[in-house]
Amino acid sequence: MSYNISISKVEKSNLDKLDFNNIPLGTSFTDHMFICDYENGKWVNPRIVPMGLIPTHPAAMALHYGQAIFEGMKAYKDTEGTPMLFRPDQNAARMNKSADRMGMPLFPEDLFVEGLKELVGLEHNWIPPQQGSALYLRPFIYADEPFIGMRAATHYKFIIMASPAGPFFSKRIKLWAEKQFIRAAEGGTGEAKAAGNYAAAIRPTELAKAKGYDQVLWLDAAEHKYIQEVGTMNIFFKIDGEFITPELDGSVLHGITRASVIEMLRSMNYEVTERKITLEEIKEASENGTLEEAFGTGTAVGIAYIQEIGLEGETIHVSDESPVGLKVNDTLNAIKTGQLEDKFGWMTKVKKELA
Repeated sequence: MSYNISISKVEKSNLDKLDFNNIPLGTSFTDHMFICDYENGKWVNPRIVPMGLIPTHPAAMALHYGQAIFEGMKAYKDTEGTPMLFRPDQNAARMNKSADRMGMPLFPEDLFVEGLKELVGLEHNWIPPQQGSALYLRPFIYADEPFIGMRAATHYKFIIMASPAGPFFSKRIKLWAEKQFIRAAEGGTGEAKAAGNYAAAIRPTELAKAKGYDQVLWLDAAEHKYIQEVGTMNIFFKIDGEFITPELDGSVLHGITRASVIEMLRSMNYEVTERKITLEEIKEASENGTLEEAFGTGTAVGIAYIQEIGLEGETIHVSDESPVGLKVNDTLNAIKTGQLEDKFGWMTKVKKELA
């Protein structure tokens, strides 16, 4: 289906204010954003407008009842300077899974992808050229109906904004195994990219950082022994030649990078198992020498190499090197930037809008 997306451009770009060699995290935004409204039971008026403030009523339901979800993805440039998107159809599908869980209307997946293409094509000059950098894209939906009352909203906004981003993690990371706070419980919203999930993680993450760690290793809600995620990432362990990652049990996010890494590892003839894995199992593997490496996967970080896991009274040493994780990261980056053949069919080309 083809959509009529109207475009209103800025008179003067802010691009000349950005230093691509020193990109501040999450505070620089491109000139435009994509917006679409949900009213009278359907999504209407898709448009690209100058980046700016959005009038919001104090009674907007997202502010009171938390109907807010988002996605995270990146745009790259290949060796010929063509803007590229990594598996945007998967982000569209996952956003609708989140919307369904949060009682929000589904967004047309073809419009999701078309809106991304139009915005990235317009803002292609904002894509950083440096290795490991990209244009971060943040599609989100929130309830903007002014109403005080517990029910699903009837009016929403879908927005895509873009922010240039440099490499996320540059060092091996240390994790704190959290046994007091939880990220998600069975039957909860763990597999949805709901804003509230991340709000609940802020305090435990700050406490972990105060202890000298980089991220939280989240454990299950019932027994605090099964590993779920790490920070905002999925996690992989290599034990005795086999890669193990927590299964998608409703509490773990369906990571698009996770799914891609599983496919890539299997193409490299590694055995990959999705199952429950305990912190005790990781400790034993570290002690007996079979824990070879571990890494987190996510849109923002790509691959984050894990050095150790801390818990009360002891430290689990993971590894000082991540040879397979490094190879996976390099391969993913090479595919995203067109330096390596995309044999998986993951990349979507974007037509640049010429000045």
